[in-house]
Amino acid sequence: MEGKLSNPAPLGLAGFAFTTWMLSMINAGWFTASSLGMVVALAMAYGGTAQMVAGVLEYRRGNTFGTVAFFSYGAFWWSFALFAHYFGSTVPPAFVGWYLFVWGIFTFYMWIATFRANMALQLVFLALWLTFVLLAIGSWGVSGFGTIGGYVGLITAILAFYLSAAEVINEAFGRSVLPVGPFNQPASTPPPKNA
Repeated sequence: MEGKLSNPAPLGLAGFAFTTWMLSMINAGWFTASSLGMVVALAMAYGGTAQMVAGVLEYRRGNTFGTVAFFSYGAFWWSFALFAHYFGSTVPPAFVGWYLFVWGIFTFYMWIATFRANMALQLVFLALWLTFVLLAIGSWGVSGFGTIGGYVGLITAILAFYLSAAEVINEAFGRSVLPVGPFNQPASTPPPKNA
């Protein structure tokens, strides 16, 4: 007999939040690009790998959204780490802008899919979508947009950390200690215990 499967989302969200926070501090101008090595290491070890593990575990649970989101953003962090370590100085900024913009397109339709989820998840994806678009515009040479994107990235990280904490704490206590907002499912389907 198979036991209850644990929820991998808090792991994926924490890996995403931690790595996003560190990179966003550089994008916001709090630290220089000389600090990028720490972000690269974190992107590989936690942002990339932990999210891919979460994606595999979401697949096992039958969660298409979780599988696609965690595996994709895990791959984003791995691609970022490879780019930053090996090719960063050789790629034109405008091309980096397109890389970020296409991630923004992906994030936009993932955000639409969150309309059937709780408000906290909707806010994570909305902020992430805005982060990608702002960073793309900044890479295309529009002054100040990269810095603004860095600050929105910090907000994104805070929202993701909050949701990760809420999912762990609410499950541990068996009730909603940290609210995540209404759960938008059909009326015939009850929301999960920690919604």
